[in-house]
Amino acid sequence: MSIKFGTDGWRAVISEDFTFENVRKVAQAIADVTNDQFRGLPRLQPSLVVGFDTRFLSDRYAVAVAEVLAGNGIRVWLSQADAPTPMISYAIVDKWADGGVMITASHNPPRYNGIKLKASYGGSASAATHKEVERRIHLREGRGEQPRMLAYEQALKAGIIERFNPLPAFRSQMRNLVDFDAIERAGLSVAVDAMYGAGRIYLRRLLEGAECQVSELRNEMNPGFNGIHPEPIAQHLQPLVAEMATGKYHLGLATDGDADRIGAVDPDGRFIDPHQIMALLVDYLIQDRSLRGSIAKTVSTTQMLNRLGAHYGLHVHETPVGFHYISDLMLQEPVLLGGEESGGISILGHIPEGDGLLMGLLLTEMVAKRRKPLGVLIDELMGRPYMGRFCYGRDDRAVKPFPKADLVEGLIANRPSALTGTSVAQVNNQDGVKFILTNNSWLLIRPSGTEPLLRIYAEASSHEAVATLLAEGTVLAQQVLKTI
Repeated sequence: MSIKFGTDGWRAVISEDFTFENVRKVAQAIADVTNDQFRGLPRLQPSLVVGFDTRFLSDRYAVAVAEVLAGNGIRVWLSQADAPTPMISYAIVDKWADGGVMITASHNPPRYNGIKLKASYGGSASAATHKEVERRIHLREGRGEQPRMLAYEQALKAGIIERFNPLPAFRSQMRNLVDFDAIERAGLSVAVDAMYGAGRIYLRRLLEGAECQVSELRNEMNPGFNGIHPEPIAQHLQPLVAEMATGKYHLGLATDGDADRIGAVDPDGRFIDPHQIMALLVDYLIQDRSLRGSIAKTVSTTQMLNRLGAHYGLHVHETPVGFHYISDLMLQEPVLLGGEESGGISILGHIPEGDGLLMGLLLTEMVAKRRKPLGVLIDELMGRPYMGRFCYGRDDRAVKPFPKADLVEGLIANRPSALTGTSVAQVNNQDGVKFILTNNSWLLIRPSGTEPLLRIYAEASSHEAVATLLAEGTVLAQQVLKTI
């Protein structure tokens, strides 16, 4: 079995490829890369932060990683309980660590687990680092070398592994970025759907710290996620929609399996998708916070951000899918907001990491200060003359493995002259193939970087147009796949 890192680390099916043996191989390679970065340099002992989510055996996998790192002379800060990825990522910066490892498969189905590798700045490690970790794994396998380990209890007693609580430092960072006083004055009631993930308890505690009345759904420990995909999209949030229908809440918030993504529901039970969340936050940060900076978005993300960028005179970057591309830009220049279609979003002044907790708090602040529900706010935004109406949809199709480059080549070779009766004006193949129409609608076809899925995305001015685009995209993709 070949261990491959995708758009955000390595993910595999538990007990098939995601085994203790393979986890230790990855940990050893991470230790090799970490130690080599400082070989020959007089410095303190290298240190890494290790965290884990609520998935099956995640806590034990985290201990296995810690034992290997300790066995290679690396100091380990190991979370004392399951915790969100952004909280672990911020701990890296807070503790001046050299990087981190998060045991999670994020929003993937329950049968998966994974490893996210983080850099010293709290964001995803670079593509070059991931490639080097892969190379070290295969190099050691070729030599028949086994991971070096130091037993957990022994490492704990020696102080090489230390358990810690990531919440206090993260809470302080949130108070630097969010107007808690404004939220307190508003006296809001909030429903929070943890989706059985690592955001459970934490987002509730942060909101309660701002004097919100909070009801938390699906917050019990359930490694199988009760059979759902812990992704905060409309079809997975029916319990939150039902809770909002009681009329007791000003807004509803949902986080994914490791709480680096956000979804929202307004008091009318209307799902507010990540595209709308990003557009609302860009406008809010400029209008109410007087902040400036560029906008960074992935290729699958809404044109609303382009309209806002043009109106406010902000440069808009478009990257391949994967938050590490956004992270790279945030390290290079002041980025007001960076985000992707899946709900991973960060802002100026924070670590370059998708943070569902921070986004939930900012949405709460926005509702508190503007005194309007999210649905009204997004309708008002789309009603502005320079904006217009935007609707979005995505279809995921299970597929057998295939050469991804062949799909791209086939789609370009079979490029349609028009979709839904509208001419194709531009083709973008930086990640999959994106067909941009003359009316600014678009269709994107790309394989998932973490699951055996073909993703088909579309944005247009009506839900009917989106449905037609998705249907035509499905037919086009199927035609090309038959030739591969």
